[in-house]
Amino acid sequence: MTQTTGIAITGISGRMGQMLAREVAANPKMQLVGAVERSGHDWIGQDLGGAMGGTANGVIVTDDVATAIADAQAIIDFTTPASTLAFAAAAAKAGIVHVIGTTGMSTAEIAQLKEPARNAVIVRAGNMSLGVNLLTLLTRKVAAALDEDFDIEIIESHHNQKVDAPSGTALMLGEAAAEGRGVNLADVSDSGRDGITGARKRGDIGFSAIRGGDIVGEHDVMFAGAGERIILRHVASDRALFARGALKAALWGQGREAGEYDMLDVLGLGE
Repeated sequence: MTQTTGIAITGISGRMGQMLAREVAANPKMQLVGAVERSGHDWIGQDLGGAMGGTANGVIVTDDVATAIADAQAIIDFTTPASTLAFAAAAAKAGIVHVIGTTGMSTAEIAQLKEPARNAVIVRAGNMSLGVNLLTLLTRKVAAALDEDFDIEIIESHHNQKVDAPSGTALMLGEAAAEGRGVNLADVSDSGRDGITGARKRGDIGFSAIRGGDIVGEHDVMFAGAGERIILRHVASDRALFARGALKAALWGQGREAGEYDMLDVLGLGE
């Protein structure tokens, strides 16, 4: 009998949490062994299957992460920065893989992951999709090939309930563009245009955010020069692709050395 990988999911009542639970249930290599929600949530103490409107599956929703990961080999986390840091500490203590899809983390918060990464595998990405990670590679290469005669603008579109901007994916693409040009993104980022802003500064990497309806995720990286534009684009039409990417990362992390990784490592595209 093939051994399955035990998976715990945080933020289980959310759209991504429930999507992850369904994808784990459909994956013969995995078994859902833990489900976490914030204290006081209506689902606490309930069987997850019933809470999701289906049949009981024996997984009881808890607000105690230690209980949720007791039988897990990986925890998948699409929550908030503060919660993610707490889950990272718990995953490191248990020595299990921590897959992080949380967006909106500050540079200081990301730096705090170095300590738990000494004792556990952490796979963190602003986007878990194969296509977006290929787009990241292409963005870096095109940015390296073109000089500052080409303005770089990253345009992202998401549903009207998204709370952070620019998106984690947009920032990931911005980092790739900055790396390609050999600059620090913080020094050239331009995301706050409003009113009389003056002409665009040469070398800046711009961000534009659109929010509306139920857009899953669309990202364009535009290199605009005199008389020509190069546009790299990725469109997501089904958020299940993010869940599947996260599950791939959870499996990939089994048996790896402790440390910080990203989806390019998972996909064998790391350089």
